[in-house]
Amino acid sequence: MTQRTFRTTAGVLFALITLLHGLRLVSGWEVLVNGRLVSPLLSWVAVLLFGFLTYAAFRSTVSNDTR
Repeated sequence: MTQRTFRTTAGVLFALITLLHGLRLVSGWEVLVNGRLVSPLLSWVAVLLFGFLTYAAFRSTVSNDTR
């Protein structure tokens, strides 16, 4: 697997995680883990973190193509 393929695959996976957490926030889905309700704050953190990772993965893919 080339680095470009790896970065693109990672970017797509990070984007899907970001999208699902965003949908959870917009739709008001509740998540139970071991019988306990997970705070929506965790999804806000995940959206910010994985959103940045998505940006970084795709940016590194594009910037390496221009060198």
